[in-house]
Amino acid sequence: MQERAPRLGDVIDDYCPRCRLLLNHDVTSLFGDAVAKVTCRTCHNSHDYRHAQVPPRRRSSQTPDKKSLLDQVLASMPKPPEPPPPPPAGARPQKRDLWAEVERIKGQRKA
Repeated sequence: MQERAPRLGDVIDDYCPRCRLLLNHDVTSLFGDAVAKVTCRTCHNSHDYRHAQVPPRRRSSQTPDKKSLLDQVLASMPKPPEPPPPPPAGARPQKRDLWAEVERIKGQRKA
């Protein structure tokens, strides 16, 4: 069975650049027997007929050999201090005397 030539007002599938989806469109304009312009039935945007071809994805602006901005900032920062060594096995953690700390801080303020 042969397909008939598209006519004005026919519904065809096409890629809508505004919706960024493959959706139903109305034929708005013809050039000879070929579809020239279509109108999206979802957002009513008129655009050239794209033959239902979804455009390729854009490449990211970063290339693998370039460092990200975060990596550049971290490279310029000084290295953090080493963490304290873990307590020996079996040793009980030392309790802090918080009141002594408060008194020490008060003594520093007066001096």
